[in-house]
Amino acid sequence: MPSQIGSVNSALSAAARVAYQASASLVVVNSADLAAAVEQVDDLRRSDVGSLLKDLRKPQNLLKVFPSAEPFATLQLASIIVPGSLLLEGLAYLPRLLALPVVIHVWFDKKSDIHDLYLLKDLGFPILYSYDAQDAQDLATVAHSYSLSTNKAIVHAISEYGSAPVSFEDHRLLLELISSVELQTFAKPVELYASVESNEEPTESSETTSDPETSVDVSTAEKQETFLKQLFTLVKSITGRAYEVYDLSGDKSSEWAILAPGYYSNVFSEALSGSSFLLIRPRILSPVRSESLAQAIPSTVKRIAVLEQASELRRRWGPVLISILSAFNSDKFPSFELVDYLLLGVQPNTVDQALKKIFANLTSEHPVQGTTIGELNAAEEPQNQYAQPNLEQVYTKVLQQAAGSHLNIVNSHSDTAYGASRPEFGLGKYLKHSQTRQSVITDLQNLLSKVGALSAIGKDVSSWLTSDKDASISLDEHAKITDQLIDSLSAGAAGADSILAKKEYLYRKAFWIISSDIWAYDFGTSGVHHALSSGADINILVVESAPYSKRHEVNVPKKDIALYALNYGNAYTASVAVYSSYTQTLQAIHEAQQYRGPSIVVAYLPYTEPTDSAISVVRETKCAVDSGYWPLFRWDPIADDQNKDDAFKLDSGKLRRELQEFLDRSNRLTELSKRLPDINPVVSHSYGGEIRTRQQREAKDSVLKLLEGLIGPPVTILFASDGGTAESVAKRLGRRSKARGLTPIVLAMDEYPIEDLPQEQNVIFITSTAGQGEIPQNGRAFWESFKGSTDLDLSLVNFAVFGMGDSHYWPRKEDEIYYNKPSKDINAKLVLYGGKELVPLGLGDDQDPDGYETAYREWEQALWPKLGASTDAVIDEPPPLTNEDIKLASNYLRGTILEGLADETTGAISASDQQLTKFHGTYLQDDRDLREERKAQGLEPAYAFMIRVRLPGCVATPEQWLQMHKLADETGNHTMKITTRGTFQLHGVLKRNMKRTMKGINAVLLDTIAACGDVNRNVTLSALPTHSKLQSELLAMCKDLSQHLLPRTKAYHEIWLTDENDTKIKASGNVDVDLNEDEEPFYGKTYLPRKFKISVCVPPYNDTDVYAHDIGLIAIVEDGKLVGYNVLAGGGMGTTHSNTKTYPRTGSMMGYIVKEDVKIACEKICEIQRDNGDRKNRKHARLKYTIDDLGVDKFKSMVEESWGKKFLEPKPFKLESNIDHFGWVKDELGFNHFTMFIENGRVEDTPDFQMKAGLKVLAEALCNGRGEFRLTANQHLVISNISDEDLPGVKKILADYKLDNIKHTGLRLGSAACVGFPTCGLAMAESERYLPEFLSKLENSLEEYGLRHDSVTLRMTGCPNGCARPFLSEVALVGKAPGTYNLLLGGGYYGERLNKIFRYSVNEEQILDILKPLFKRWALERNDGEHFGDFLIRSGVIAPTVSGKQFYENIPIEA
Repeated sequence: MPSQIGSVNSALSAAARVAYQASASLVVVNSADLAAAVEQVDDLRRSDVGSLLKDLRKPQNLLKVFPSAEPFATLQLASIIVPGSLLLEGLAYLPRLLALPVVIHVWFDKKSDIHDLYLLKDLGFPILYSYDAQDAQDLATVAHSYSLSTNKAIVHAISEYGSAPVSFEDHRLLLELISSVELQTFAKPVELYASVESNEEPTESSETTSDPETSVDVSTAEKQETFLKQLFTLVKSITGRAYEVYDLSGDKSSEWAILAPGYYSNVFSEALSGSSFLLIRPRILSPVRSESLAQAIPSTVKRIAVLEQASELRRRWGPVLISILSAFNSDKFPSFELVDYLLLGVQPNTVDQALKKIFANLTSEHPVQGTTIGELNAAEEPQNQYAQPNLEQVYTKVLQQAAGSHLNIVNSHSDTAYGASRPEFGLGKYLKHSQTRQSVITDLQNLLSKVGALSAIGKDVSSWLTSDKDASISLDEHAKITDQLIDSLSAGAAGADSILAKKEYLYRKAFWIISSDIWAYDFGTSGVHHALSSGADINILVVESAPYSKRHEVNVPKKDIALYALNYGNAYTASVAVYSSYTQTLQAIHEAQQYRGPSIVVAYLPYTEPTDSAISVVRETKCAVDSGYWPLFRWDPIADDQNKDDAFKLDSGKLRRELQEFLDRSNRLTELSKRLPDINPVVSHSYGGEIRTRQQREAKDSVLKLLEGLIGPPVTILFASDGGTAESVAKRLGRRSKARGLTPIVLAMDEYPIEDLPQEQNVIFITSTAGQGEIPQNGRAFWESFKGSTDLDLSLVNFAVFGMGDSHYWPRKEDEIYYNKPSKDINAKLVLYGGKELVPLGLGDDQDPDGYETAYREWEQALWPKLGASTDAVIDEPPPLTNEDIKLASNYLRGTILEGLADETTGAISASDQQLTKFHGTYLQDDRDLREERKAQGLEPAYAFMIRVRLPGCVATPEQWLQMHKLADETGNHTMKITTRGTFQLHGVLKRNMKRTMKGINAVLLDTIAACGDVNRNVTLSALPTHSKLQSELLAMCKDLSQHLLPRTKAYHEIWLTDENDTKIKASGNVDVDLNEDEEPFYGKTYLPRKFKISVCVPPYNDTDVYAHDIGLIAIVEDGKLVGYNVLAGGGMGTTHSNTKTYPRTGSMMGYIVKEDVKIACEKICEIQRDNGDRKNRKHARLKYTIDDLGVDKFKSMVEESWGKKFLEPKPFKLESNIDHFGWVKDELGFNHFTMFIENGRVEDTPDFQMKAGLKVLAEALCNGRGEFRLTANQHLVISNISDEDLPGVKKILADYKLDNIKHTGLRLGSAACVGFPTCGLAMAESERYLPEFLSKLENSLEEYGLRHDSVTLRMTGCPNGCARPFLSEVALVGKAPGTYNLLLGGGYYGERLNKIFRYSVNEEQILDILKPLFKRWALERNDGEHFGDFLIRSGVIAPTVSGKQFYENIPIEA
């Protein structure tokens, strides 16, 4: 890199200099002026430029930017400099560059049109804008830095109106930014571009792929903008020059503002200097985010004049205004008013006059949209203007852009013939033209046969005939060939006179018929059928103007023209909306003109009156497209005939994303449906509501049949229940009603036909409370119908309601309304509809001494006499089965699991067996994202099993990894989860594949027994990449300890591991079970009261969270040798929201033991828990409660008494962190180890990050003892025991698959999340799927505060059961309801101190508002080396939690 670079005077030269310095290849496109400007750059030779001049209109040349050898594989940065006037011509193939590292510098002069630049926004390109030479140099550097970091394209638009020279000193500093190592830590492509589907090499035949509706999804737009802002921050740190998304100048308290991107911006900037108006200049044109705009615009601003630079007169509203409006949600538009202006030109001597015109209109009571500023020269006036209705001119404009002078609207209003503007007239006119043209072609063919193909004239005729059949040849190119033919014929060709007389028919035209939706009322008599049946090469544009908000007001039914054309099968068909995506509209028009045959383009333009406002039209369009009412799509029948995958393109970005999310969720399910299908109401009722009604009717009738012969008073009991408690209470009430002589019916609310309600005599409602005061899922459909009913008369109905809730679940006063809200709402509606209340509303409260039972007993006793039933005691039903009952009756964990697996009528197993299969290492789950959808279809939930492997010591061989990879693909959901206890989990395993999967796991000497359930589970171990000898010894101990505490039942082998002869086989090399023995010498028939976990750490590392487990073993190493362990007992994370009797707890120190005693000491601790743990209340059954109930000293003495030995005084030790340490290290034996970051432990492949595939390749390379995989308790992976000989190959695989990227923030590296939605049945909020997005929103501020590399532990769980050990992290988010979390602060960085609740029930915005100022304070006020959690305690933000019992003490009053 040169040390000295001369100054430059122009913005283009400044950008060109950066492009030349930073790029491997430079292309200057089609302009000698541009080439001359580039020559100003020092050391740039004319030959360099000349050899790279390309014509943007030839994509095969453009793609030569990259080296010919292995194109695109090296991802070398390229730069392109192009005039803005050529952008429209490049529209068809520019999208191919989107996923490549290219910076496109666009020279935007006074002849350029802002509309063309915004077409690139629609294609998905980020766009920066520079207004002078200094801007151009700085933002060109930002653009190149962005492209280098993301390997993706970016556009940099440049204009200037006078610039100061740019000095070389600043430039040299900025060049340092491009190669900054620090830069690479800002982004990774998979995060910034989640929606990019492929990085395959473009070809000349490849199709444009874009997201025409929003260009990129919301999360991608935010990440793009965030990254660019981070680069702005870095530029400021190097140069002192600040850049914002929106540059504001002038009076920031003004009510009036001008938003002016483009060439003339500087003219307005100078004119407004010192005025009372505000000038807004965007630096980032794309993406446009409503949040950033709303934040930038002062609250005083009432109206903004949007100046749209244009090169010609055009449609009513410009792309800048539409882009801003489209950024806002359809139901929430900006508070300020936008007024659009068409800016044709302005000079310093005319700017004052222009401003007077702008402000006169802007400040008027009713400003006019589309006011023109400046004038076009007469020579520049657009030609071929067809008179169309005012608003609909927008589509005429698109046609003109696509066809230019070749456009022929055959039903043009300019034709004075009677009826000429009617579409039917236009079709006849075209058919006549086509007939005449065909006769001319026949004459040409005859001429060719006379003169011969080898003659001069014959060659021109042959060339014309060939080009006329070639649809890929553009109208312009065809016109040139036609001109040449006419010249040849005019030179005296014999027999050419008749052809020359009709020479105008030789030119290929783009024939269009423009129609309103009048054709949609009767296809038979309209031109649509005639056009399709003719097969003629005619294009039809049908404009639908009915607003979305008035879609239900249509009295005469219209037919779907697009659907009709699709069914006809011979027509190119598209559905477009210009105010949703101009680019998609233009693409559809281009494709329609290229198609040889009829084309139907149905266009949406919603308006009531031609004077409708821009906001009104854009809002209606956005609502229609977002909802799926007006889907954007394109269909090419030729591509369909060729079985191409892209024959049908769904261009509605939101619909496409929702469809993709649904397909991703549904795994192997192949249900594919339109989001809001246009189904005939009769059909919709028949297949939707009718099925549901029949199900409800049959459910009720079935119960009535069972009750035939009973003569007691009827009582209908309806329940809504998520967890099953309300259902069990309802069924118990039904049994008690029957015992008292009543005739009960017990149904879920959704199973009850609501139209029967007025005929009921007595109705009882029992409901629990879900989420944020919502009714449980199996009552929602009933409630929606019930609350919206307008004709229910319940004057003859007696009712009673009992609700179940928790008065402390929402502790803030403003949230009290959520307590028992469903029961209160139902009760109020019943009263409103005239029902007679039998007893007052009953409200069960979990905070009462006996929970909801306290209020329920009183409520039920009051109910019986009102129903005419006896209040005397009756023989009650036996108590419900408990887990202890299930274990005792299970015959050593067999239950009826085998029978359940054989039942093919359901994907589930019985409730009792669901408890027992946990001991076998598997949970039954269902996809909660699909629950409501499947329920509406009359289907059971999408059941599948999660399988967890028992992996003592957390180490797997490459062969075992490959087997898990194979099973994930063959029987799972194609992903693996590394858990917070260092083992594998498979998700999405269907019942029919369970045995196959279990046997597959066993085949590589792994098993799943005791991975879950009320037994000792997996024994976890620190990864220890730098101490292999010690790790090997501890690994052997973990396996031995796990084996010692393993259940001895034969059930596991009988159920899962029988061979084809039904002969039992051994589970794995770790399981030693006498298959003739059938007893549990240690556990007994009821095993432990609750789950039991053991963890081992080696100071200074606490990466296993040793304080969080029932037994924590702290290895004591002296002189490099393991001598024994400090033993902790009683740790545990699980709690229940608002139940202060449950709490997290850190393990209590028992003392020191020598290493030889570890197995028996752990057994005795487990034994005391077995005999003394609470078997009546599972929420009080963990060892932590047993120790607190007995007292630490008492518990310790009981263990020592049973053991026959005493714990020694604990040895000194020091913990320094509980996170993983990423990157390469070498151990004492000379082997290499790489700790890899796996976000939240999810091993999967995405379009941009083939993690799972890369790890498969790596595992294949490390087979036969050349390495191993260590799974960490922080959900990451250590690639271990790599020899120096194998090191280069391993590094190459890691690099090829981007597995070596560890350049994340300290916060992200210290984060963890449980699975959460959609598979965990206990989740109350998102976790794993949401945490990455949440962290991104925090990281921006951490960067600003200088905390990027500072380590902080942050954990998120979807419920309070604590799978990700949230209560030990410095920051924790514990799910309480969808989108709502408890925020906890103050945990110890070393994992030794519990955190404490700081705020209850906060959403994302509130969490960010709390955390960002705290992080800023930490950055400014912390002591040297002080961690975040310690700082919060020292500064008094949160009180320390000394013990589990104090968890709820000293919670902030404002929580």
